[in-house]
Amino acid sequence: MAAPDPRVGRLKRRPEFLAVAGTRRKHVAPGLILQVRRHDERQRPAPGEPPIRLGLTASRKVGNAVVRNRARRRLREAARQILTAHAAPGHDFVLVARAATAERPWTELLGDLIAALKRLGLWRDASKNEVPKNEANGGPNAVKPNGGTGNGSGGGEAGA
Repeated sequence: MAAPDPRVGRLKRRPEFLAVAGTRRKHVAPGLILQVRRHDERQRPAPGEPPIRLGLTASRKVGNAVVRNRARRRLREAARQILTAHAAPGHDFVLVARAATAERPWTELLGDLIAALKRLGLWRDASKNEVPKNEANGGPNAVKPNGGTGNGSGGGEAGA
């Protein structure tokens, strides 16, 4: 199992989950339910903890233990891919599994999470300062500002 993402904290206690549900700010999609709560003075991460906290839940309505665990694993990975890069900081998120979560096609499940963030106004584009690895290290597939590939094999005239 992969180590937890250091940019996303966890909701662990029942009162934390209830506080998020109590705001009644949510988006329902076929593959998941996203509940959101903005941090306040009563419940916020301790200094030095990540600005985003995540809780996952799957009730028995989702299925037996195997199906519930699969649904939670899929939600955890979707959150790792989407929330870490695109969720507005300063919020607690709870992802609730639905009956379709375990079997929903992966791209549609990711689309459900993206749509939920956008609908709730918490979507942010990836940081402009982040540079993809290929561009940062000048790798063979890096695209140069002038449109060349950087590998010296294209776009130029033959001979000198």
